[in-house]
Amino acid sequence: MKRFIAAAALAGWVGLAIQQYLIFQSRWETGASLLGGLVNFFSFFTVLTNTLAAVVLSYALVPRDGAAKRFFLAPGVSSAIAVSIVFVSLTYNLLLRHLWSPQGFQFIADELLHDVMPLLFFIYWWRCVPKGVLGFRHIAGWVIYPLVYFGYALLRGDLLGQYQYPFIDVGTLGYQQVFVNAGGILLGFVLIALALVGLDKYSKARAN
Repeated sequence: MKRFIAAAALAGWVGLAIQQYLIFQSRWETGASLLGGLVNFFSFFTVLTNTLAAVVLSYALVPRDGAAKRFFLAPGVSSAIAVSIVFVSLTYNLLLRHLWSPQGFQFIADELLHDVMPLLFFIYWWRCVPKGVLGFRHIAGWVIYPLVYFGYALLRGDLLGQYQYPFIDVGTLGYQQVFVNAGGILLGFVLIALALVGLDKYSKARAN
């Protein structure tokens, strides 16, 4: 399983590195700030979530114990990231994939971050994360992550006039429609979380 985890971590970091390189390259060619490119890179929910997943997988390979390792490998935290990265994949494939046709390295990054990593991290969660400790109470904590991101995305969009995802583009859709969209997307997140908690309970019961 160590080899699988190492390969999954590598896939995550490679996907992130390619995506960062492409953003830097684009900004370099247009004379835009590279620091702004770094901020823009970490302003995507996809990038943040894949970074968290790659960190978990990397800590799973580190033999030395520590507070950060214990935090990221805690079942509640790893499960929150599993919910989030499955959410990333489903949201992208249902709402965004049809909007563009990436080519070359962008296609590779796109597939790694939206399809490959969600599958690999879910397998890691299923095989390696201790089961039987999750409850429906955990979901209340997990939803804080997308809610905080949504608030940040709206603030950033209002300040810069640039929204990272079309379904939260206030300039085009208006606040009412954006909040309706966000409510539906948050419901999807909660449904994925409920399914994961159910799988956790099923896995524990099967083990017994």
